Amino acid sequence: MNPISRRTFFGAAAAAAATPLASATTTPLPSRESFLSILRLPDYVAIYTESSSAATPLTKSSFRWQAPGIEIRTEIDSPKESAIFVYAPKLPLTRIHFRWNAALRPGLLFLGDAWERSYGDLAFRPMVPERVMPWYFATHDPSTTQTHGYGIRTGAAAFCFWQVDPAGVSLWMDVGNGGNGVLLGDRELHVATIVSCPRTFYGSIHGLLTCLCKAMCPRPRLPSGTIYGTNDWYYAYGKNSEAGILRDTALVADLAPKSGPRPFSVIDDGWRNNPAFPDMAKLAKKIRAHNVRPGIWIRPTIATAGTNPKLLLPQKHFRSPGDELAYDITIPEARAAAIAKMTQVVGWKYELVKHDFSTYDLLGQWGFEMGASPTIPGWHFNDRSRTNAEILLDYYKALRAAAGDQTILLGCNTVGHLSAGIFEMQRTGDDTSGRLWERTRRMGINTLAYRVAQDRTFFSVDADCVGITNDIPWPLNRQWMDLLARSGTGLFVSPSPDAIGNEQRNAIAEAFAIAAAGTFRAQPVDILDSTTPQQWKSTQDGATHSYKWFPNDGTDPYPV
Repeated sequence: MNPISRRTFFGAAAAAAATPLASATTTPLPSRESFLSILRLPDYVAIYTESSSAATPLTKSSFRWQAPGIEIRTEIDSPKESAIFVYAPKLPLTRIHFRWNAALRPGLLFLGDAWERSYGDLAFRPMVPERVMPWYFATHDPSTTQTHGYGIRTGAAAFCFWQVDPAGVSLWMDVGNGGNGVLLGDRELHVATIVSCPRTFYGSIHGLLTCLCKAMCPRPRLPSGTIYGTNDWYYAYGKNSEAGILRDTALVADLAPKSGPRPFSVIDDGWRNNPAFPDMAKLAKKIRAHNVRPGIWIRPTIATAGTNPKLLLPQKHFRSPGDELAYDITIPEARAAAIAKMTQVVGWKYELVKHDFSTYDLLGQWGFEMGASPTIPGWHFNDRSRTNAEILLDYYKALRAAAGDQTILLGCNTVGHLSAGIFEMQRTGDDTSGRLWERTRRMGINTLAYRVAQDRTFFSVDADCVGITNDIPWPLNRQWMDLLARSGTGLFVSPSPDAIGNEQRNAIAEAFAIAAAGTFRAQPVDILDSTTPQQWKSTQDGATHSYKWFPNDGTDPYPV
């Protein structure tokens, strides 16, 4: 049986053209270093436009690079940061390529991030020259145990990724609009700001990654305490009801600590146009009557059948077109219709809103399909004057304004590097499962291990739920729940009523107590040894907790 993920539930269905790089003319770094000096002028700059797949190299003049119709400049505040600007009033610009020559030390290991959620694929790996490393990357030198980090400041105006090969480092900045070029007009665009964490010992790889995340996001927006509670998705899978939600609410009310932050009861998809949910505003009140905070799931960017086609993105913008309709949020009327969904649930007094699917709806691809390009070519938004990153960032800010300061926003299938500082919480990995443990192992544990450094530096991390059902071996789920609680990140359980006995109740109560305390911060120890680390060290008492993620008969090698 194929396990249900949220993508398959909705019937959704995985690179950019590359051209040979012109040889750089400046001299590479003289020694083989583990720290890469990129907060300096690049050795090569080129652009790509909608009208040609070939690179157009730019000519350097001081801090500027020029070609007919375009100028790129940098502002370097070494050793802290380097800002990149572009002025191209008439060119339909798609990508900018920076290149630094460097003689890399052999044997380095590299970690990259993901475009939006991760999909079980984060890891330190040997050099793979064609590997796309979105947003930031870290290097680890096993011979010296030094780890260094490099990245793009959050809130950039481009989708940025890194490449590393034996001769140097490349930064690619996708400034496209839809799958075509952006028409900037007479404005200079601040494309991105580069930051790095230089060669310093931070005590652990996790310490370096945390330092890098802080450098990338100087002003995160954080909830006041740990977010924990229940979400019905991983046992109900959309077949939920008010009665089921209130049953879950009563369970978490009974098992949560009597003092400290109150738990949440989050209603996931299935409530829309469902007679089993007669009055959503009254349901929020009923949840609150249990001294539990109500939360709800929405998908603002999807349009209903019969919507005026002029308000929609073209179907061809989807990599796998189906019958789904997505708003073009650069059209004021369409944008208002999307934002109205947020306004509605906030008006019902839901205190946490999980908004989903906007990356897929607006860009037409899942993160694992993007490769070197966030979109497929051949389409554009109605407003062509802004980049894809700017359009998403503006949408996130509009959601924030509609939600107000009192509502916690949880982004799912949103771009964390753009939402940091706007949303309090972010789903950092693809769906776990209440039906197949292997999916939880690959997606949940992997994203927690390699993105836990983003917790409380970008936002509060949500590595996804513990689907407590009879399909998942309880000893494995219990460990997953314990680790989530000890990590200090968000903790949501999906408790199937037929799988909750005294043992499960006691374990949930223990995990809730740990989460509510807000003092635990576990970090992976064996992060170089496995994509799903089993040794986690507590920053509270220094104790190391060991977990066994693998069934006795081994792991499932088939797609999940």
